Amino acid sequence: MTVKPSHTPRPTAGGAPTVPPARTAAKAVEGAEATSASRKFLARATLLTASLSIAGSLLGLVRDQSLARLFGAGSDTDAFLVAWIVPEFAATLLIEDGLALVLIPAFSLALARRARGTADDPVRALVASTLPRMCLALAAVAALIAGLAPFLVRILAPGLPDPRLAADCTRLTATCVLAFGLAGYCSAALRAHRRFFAPAAIYVAYNTGIIAVMFLLGAHWGVRAAAAGVAVGGFLMVAVQVPSLWRQLTSRRRAPRSAGEEIEPRPVQIALVAAVLLFALCRQSQVLVERFLASTLPSGAISYLNYAQKVAQIPMTLSLMLTTVTFPVVSRALAEGDTERARSRVERDLALTSCMVLLGMCAVIACAPQIIELLFQRGAFTASDTAATAEVMRVYALGLLGHTLVGALVRGYFSAGRPSWYPVGAMTAGIAVTSWVGAAAVAPWGVVGIAAANALGITVTAVLLLAGLRTGRQSDSPSLSIRVRRILAELSRPVRAAIVATVAGAFVADLPGSPVAGLAAGCLTVLAVFIPLTWALGAQGCASALRSVRTLTRRLTHGRFR
Repeated sequence: MTVKPSHTPRPTAGGAPTVPPARTAAKAVEGAEATSASRKFLARATLLTASLSIAGSLLGLVRDQSLARLFGAGSDTDAFLVAWIVPEFAATLLIEDGLALVLIPAFSLALARRARGTADDPVRALVASTLPRMCLALAAVAALIAGLAPFLVRILAPGLPDPRLAADCTRLTATCVLAFGLAGYCSAALRAHRRFFAPAAIYVAYNTGIIAVMFLLGAHWGVRAAAAGVAVGGFLMVAVQVPSLWRQLTSRRRAPRSAGEEIEPRPVQIALVAAVLLFALCRQSQVLVERFLASTLPSGAISYLNYAQKVAQIPMTLSLMLTTVTFPVVSRALAEGDTERARSRVERDLALTSCMVLLGMCAVIACAPQIIELLFQRGAFTASDTAATAEVMRVYALGLLGHTLVGALVRGYFSAGRPSWYPVGAMTAGIAVTSWVGAAAVAPWGVVGIAAANALGITVTAVLLLAGLRTGRQSDSPSLSIRVRRILAELSRPVRAAIVATVAGAFVADLPGSPVAGLAAGCLTVLAVFIPLTWALGAQGCASALRSVRTLTRRLTHGRFR
């Protein structure tokens, strides 16, 4: 005999069960508590990731200053900087935009299946099936680069005075292909487990290793010590993550599989890896296009672009810290079939990151001369260099919103762990625009034309990626879809506020005679105009950012942040 529970919903006249008000209220309260806890966790994780990323960037500055102090600026450092191309590309492909986009969805799916209870641990099975093969492939690529180092140097820098030294440095930096691959693998696995401290600390360890080896061995090995430091720093990136990852892989007990439940493993697809790596290569090739075009200009053009980009990209890097934290959340939601939660998270991220990067863009454009003068105008870097770099930085900063949107939107295409070639096409179109416009603009406008081409090209890519995720377009649903019209309406609010704040900030920044006073006055004006105006226009990203700041401030004040 079956006894019906007393709380069984009673059918209404139309046949649909009615849920007792008490149960509905309890579910609402439970959902609200879960949402609040999730927001607090994401806020803490974002602050932690941003703090350690800033520390890593500052150590990168110390690394460059140490390189200049120990080895100067001559043929030796030129040889090392040619070898530095290897870790630059390896970081993009294996840590930032490459393996993370492939592995985080794969680990999220495995964790979702583990949570349902299976006889075999899907996470351990994924590691066993992917890590050994990946190590063999990366080791082979590293050995190939080391073996072909003289030929690569000849192609990348045919006029280098000392190609043998550059080849020696390239052989040492080639080891970072394996080290960065392992570091990216560990980072993806830990982020999928919602562990962010160790992945955020990798660049602190990396730059610390380079600095230490340069000072320890620089007197005996010369600039080769810097290349050896890249090798040591790369493996330190792995070392800081292995203990945490080992605990995650061994701490959970295997749960019994439910009767009749079948495991459907989804191996990492070669097409997915190819799509992600091609997208990352296309995006990184922007730098090659810019340097190729700038090489036809008088000396200093490449330096102006380099300094302008390094400074202007700081707001973009900080704003994308949020998507680094929430990407595993989106992937886990899609793995569990909760597409609405994934879409809501992505739309909120787009609103918040756009507000953050636009605020930084206002400050960069308004206070560009003051920023460059304070950072670089000393020694051989003259006032004319400051004026030229500031002009380039102002134009380059016009593309910061596009760069940020591309970094945030591309995660939507790969969050479900399935291949999509649309981002490669969108990025290729953006590169084509950058190349064509840059080639046409470099003669009349010089390096400013190259910066404008970069801003236009990345904006075209952002528009194409946004259109590709519109609701209803992806009929096979390989990823999520978003409400594009709603996103565009939301973006228009902080953009309007940014225009007003930039004009006001630039006017005030030029009033004081001192660059320090001008920078302080300009930034304060930008804040005083942008935040109230975005609030008055009803921008959701501004409201979310202020709530997060209040929450973190309250937790820090009461000593509850860990």
